[in-house]
Amino acid sequence: MLFSEEKTDANKTSENAISIAIARGSNFLLKNQNKDGSWGTPQQTKGLNIYAPIPGAHRAFRLAVTALSLSALLDNQENNPLYKETILNAKEYLIENLPDLRRATPMAIYNVWSHAYGIQALVNLLNSSFGKDGEQKIKEIIVQQISMLEKYESIDGGWGYYDFNAQTKQPSGSSISFVNATCLVALKQAEDVGFTIPSKMASKALDAIRRQRLPDHSYLYGEYLKYRPRRGINRPAGSLGRSHACNLALQVWGDQTVTDKIHKLCLDRLIERNGWLDMARKRPIPHESWFAIAGYFFYYGHLYASLCIEKLPITDQPSYKEKLAEILIPLQEKDGSWWDFPFYNYHQQYGTAMALISLKRCLP
Repeated sequence: MLFSEEKTDANKTSENAISIAIARGSNFLLKNQNKDGSWGTPQQTKGLNIYAPIPGAHRAFRLAVTALSLSALLDNQENNPLYKETILNAKEYLIENLPDLRRATPMAIYNVWSHAYGIQALVNLLNSSFGKDGEQKIKEIIVQQISMLEKYESIDGGWGYYDFNAQTKQPSGSSISFVNATCLVALKQAEDVGFTIPSKMASKALDAIRRQRLPDHSYLYGEYLKYRPRRGINRPAGSLGRSHACNLALQVWGDQTVTDKIHKLCLDRLIERNGWLDMARKRPIPHESWFAIAGYFFYYGHLYASLCIEKLPITDQPSYKEKLAEILIPLQEKDGSWWDFPFYNYHQQYGTAMALISLKRCLP
């Protein structure tokens, strides 16, 4: 197992250690919320930045990060009075800004992330004590966000965040496996509380994930790589950050081919080969690491791994929870944050939110 020098005190995975890490991470989000209730800014640029046409790309980034941060705080601090104002401010920001979000350009469709994580955050609000005030408005926005995912669905089914093809009204870009998974998990969460999901949209996205599933239970990065399935990024090590999201999406939508055995296989891979993800962590250039792994897959991959652990029988969960906590806790920064990829001023916020959601599921 290859870990960076930051991974120390790996045995500190007691319930108390997890709770302390959660408290420190939550405090980071508390202190770093913008005055308007959002998280993240376009500042802290570097020599090489992700393509982000203004202003639309940054509106999408900020809304996605804010939705994730709100979900993390609802998960961990709903009943803590110190976080009441923070949560309420984030709620108002999403309610005010999500309905107006569209793609930045015909090529840049980063808004699909915001629609997906926005749906999850709003459903989490409905399930919390903060959802009663303005409940009808929240429900209306969830319906509208579902329609936005339908609007930006790729022609071949599923979703991508770029359209490098014809840049048409309905995106002609490649379906991307983990974007499909992210959206489908969010849509299922909405369906579970009573919202109607267009069956054709869901089935086409599920079919797109299945087309990208390989016999070794890895997933293509995107459907555009279907003729290069053994390219490094599509192999088990390259798929470490995607497999869990795709497995989870298929399972929650009723695909019985994703079994406990498959979850354990992929979780064992994540733990045993974690060094492949770790070597990419904090590298400034996307996909520059081995197996073309990008740093921003680190906390994303562990987030969906934690959700897959919850799908296992209760007796199988403790060992995976402990191992996941062993990976995440030592990586917490001195200021309480977690981050995996230098991304304007969004990286600490989304990394922290994803780590908090993951660690919540590591508690006994």
